[in-house]
Amino acid sequence: MSRHSLLPVAILLAGGIGSRFDASGQRNKLLQPLPGDASGRSVASASAHALLAVLPRVIAVVRPDRAELMAQLRAAGCEIVSSEATLRGMGASLAAGVRASLANAPPTALGAPRGWLVALADMPFIRPASIRAVVDALDDPQAVVAPRYQGQRGHPVAFGQAHGAALAELDGDLGARALLRDSARVSWVDLDDPGIVRDIDTPADLDLQQ
Repeated sequence: MSRHSLLPVAILLAGGIGSRFDASGQRNKLLQPLPGDASGRSVASASAHALLAVLPRVIAVVRPDRAELMAQLRAAGCEIVSSEATLRGMGASLAAGVRASLANAPPTALGAPRGWLVALADMPFIRPASIRAVVDALDDPQAVVAPRYQGQRGHPVAFGQAHGAALAELDGDLGARALLRDSARVSWVDLDDPGIVRDIDTPADLDLQQ
């Protein structure tokens, strides 16, 4: 059995508009340099590299008009899904990524992925160790695994193989919250990592002193 089939596929959602970061639309928050990053990575690139430190396959779902973002994520090692579904919201974006993971599985993979790890491109402060903890807790096809920091649910969230059809049928902007809410089995992983609840929403969120 290949390594790919033993691990979930990460779906990196990078299709948001980011209107709260810049209402004019001139500055894409995902392309902003991440302060303190010695490699000079952008927000999205740092988010991708954290995932790729743990998982061999990361699919980034991006709006079709974001050529620079696609180039950065491809250079990081992500597979790119350029999809108009991003215009319909997070749920539609996630579905596009899951469908791509099934349609474009590496030829050496046996069967469907073990599951899917859903991550947001505007959360660059998550530690790879936290991602690994969520992945390690995905021990059943029916499982849903979510991390918590001081009682607050964070990201990324993992879904077992049995949830593939439901994820692939999502639409609109609700994402996988309904699946998380309705799942009969949610495994919580408590982590001492504030990065799992910290996103980049406004320019002030890039202040490392927070």
